[in-house]
Amino acid sequence: MHPNLYALAAIALWASLATLGVALNHVPPFLLTGLALVIGSVPAWPLARHWRVPPRTLALGIYGLFGYHFLLFIALRHAPAVEANLVNYLWPLLIVVLAPVILPGLRLTGAHVGAALAGFAGAAVAILGGREASGGWSWGYLPALASAFLWATYSLGTKRVPAFPTAAIGLFGLVSGLLSLACHAALEPNADLSGRDWLLIAVMGLGPLGAAFFLWDKALKGGDPRQIGVLSYITPLASTSLLLAVTGRAFTWSIALAAALIVGAAIVGTRAKA
Repeated sequence: MHPNLYALAAIALWASLATLGVALNHVPPFLLTGLALVIGSVPAWPLARHWRVPPRTLALGIYGLFGYHFLLFIALRHAPAVEANLVNYLWPLLIVVLAPVILPGLRLTGAHVGAALAGFAGAAVAILGGREASGGWSWGYLPALASAFLWATYSLGTKRVPAFPTAAIGLFGLVSGLLSLACHAALEPNADLSGRDWLLIAVMGLGPLGAAFFLWDKALKGGDPRQIGVLSYITPLASTSLLLAVTGRAFTWSIALAAALIVGAAIVGTRAKA
């Protein structure tokens, strides 16, 4: 299967994250993420023999899966959620821009940069929904920017460490999930979970915080990160569209504009010459 198809499959799963998050917004975020990451690692447990990776590789996995979510949650606590989410979605642009810096043999073309900027513009339109961003400065934007940098450098860094089997993503998720649960114990109040909560957490773990990471790894190992970075802007568009559909709210001109920008960027980015 073409690597871009693995990326699109991961993006499709990530599109459900906002909808699941709304349904589980009463669950403390570190508890939610910790449980979901641990559950997401379960399918890889039978392949634990493939988890023998160098400490450097394991550190990269924890840096990506745990570090990204930790910083994002800090950002969401100290900045307006919509604006912090928009800053976080600089990560696809950073993947495109940093690819030639981190990975030898790649160069940045005007088509790649233009597509990435158009994709970010589309993401901004989709996330803001036609309203103006709040003009005030918040320190929460710094961890949001740091989370974007972490995910971009983790994604590119998986091609800089010694080759490891995709099954090892299960180890990254398990350790990151346990660290998130430790953060819950230290920073958050206890929570009582209903049967419905556990079901939705299982869906989140097996989908956007589980299978998506395995698919993302397959995509990055075999594909062009510049193309994958541009394609990633489909995530906020699909996420916002799904949330509107589930909540019964009408689609707006902003979604149509975002779709045009992001789809156009994806076409240009994937056809750009190396």
